Amino acid sequence: MRDDLLELSRTIDLATLGGRLRSARLRAGLTQAQVAGDAVSIGYVSRIESGQRRPDPELLEALAGSLGVTVDEILVGVSPDRVTELRVELDHAQLALATGSGGQALEIVDRILADPAVEELPDVKREASYLRASTLELTGDVPAAIIALEDLAETSPHDLTWLAGLTALCRCYRESGELGRAIEVGNEASRFIEEHGMTGLDEAVRLTLSLAAAYVEQGDVGYASRMCQRVIDRAEEASSPVAKASAYWNLSIIETMRGNTHLALPMTRRALAVLEASGDARNVARLRTELGIQQLLVDPPEPIEALDHLTSAAHDLEIAGALPGDLADNHLAQARAQWLLGNVHSARMQAAETATTARTTTPIVAADSYALLGQIAIADGDPAVARDHFQEAVLLLTGLGADRSAAQLWFELAGLLESVGDATAALDAYRRAAAATGLVAPVTRRPQPQVTSRLAAETSG
Repeated sequence: MRDDLLELSRTIDLATLGGRLRSARLRAGLTQAQVAGDAVSIGYVSRIESGQRRPDPELLEALAGSLGVTVDEILVGVSPDRVTELRVELDHAQLALATGSGGQALEIVDRILADPAVEELPDVKREASYLRASTLELTGDVPAAIIALEDLAETSPHDLTWLAGLTALCRCYRESGELGRAIEVGNEASRFIEEHGMTGLDEAVRLTLSLAAAYVEQGDVGYASRMCQRVIDRAEEASSPVAKASAYWNLSIIETMRGNTHLALPMTRRALAVLEASGDARNVARLRTELGIQQLLVDPPEPIEALDHLTSAAHDLEIAGALPGDLADNHLAQARAQWLLGNVHSARMQAAETATTARTTTPIVAADSYALLGQIAIADGDPAVARDHFQEAVLLLTGLGADRSAAQLWFELAGLLESVGDATAALDAYRRAAAATGLVAPVTRRPQPQVTSRLAAETSG
């Protein structure tokens, strides 16, 4: 008998063991006397089945042989072949998710979790449950992902898998605008990391970066920047290239938010070089999108090179099965690059398409797309159409929470509404923007990419 089965034979609940032996005997159509044979008495078999006796490993093997089952089926509750089948199905679900087939992955995972055999396999059930939460998040159902992750956080043993789950929960809370909860969960996980000396692990880095992203959304950009810098220092010490790339990625976005795009670009390029060597196609495409956005923000902007990065990234994002928000960010940035290059028709078409497709998945990007359409209309000398587009942006923003990205867009939208003479709507937009901190008026009316906090901490997906 294998060592793991020997240990389980000593610790398994007697009622569970007895029930499984009795069920196996009934399925085989045998009496207790037939199972007992010459090895033990009928009464002893009866007491084992009623949970009053624990057979020694040799007797357990003999009983299993008489019943025509394996010891695994008696102790684990599932045959080894079925365990292998379930794990192969899990591998298929993970592959489907990695290649962008989120719906297929969710279907496989739900089928696994509905299998009665999984109740006897807590490790498989736990792995499938976390994979289901990841699938829900990556397919855009963040509320359902939060529910799943909250349940797992309460019931899972505190290990690296649990820590990765808290990182995902922190990220999902941030995406849904629940910044207080995101920071609370992130700090809980940080205490666990410190207490167990795990600060140098990649899992700890991902958690810290997710927490930093929440602080960015809350407006505490300076503190978030210092968190990222500490992560970089630890990653340098641990020689963890992926952790280092993620930290540089996050810090570059924070510097962009602070208006220091000239500092952000070298960090982004350094992170991109590391990730390209790692073979992580989806995150390479996401980072290349970020590079393109930063090149539109730098003074003077670099729209030609930016558009090259953005179109290449869009192709790779489609293949890798990116989140709808990642695609929306990319497409809006392409529209801005086209406008800066003077390709007004292409800019208008792409912005309009992004505004339509992003309404339900990423409303803040849709609102920003309408703002761009309004700017294009102003340039065309059509303030009435511009006002209509700005009002669409107002309607979308009204339904969003008050995170930093939305507040910044409110502020910019207020200035645009002023430019078309809608003073009442502009004043309302300024009032909404005033709830946030650290906002500055744009120094120019050229198209300004919306800088979101879709940070590299999300690479855990």
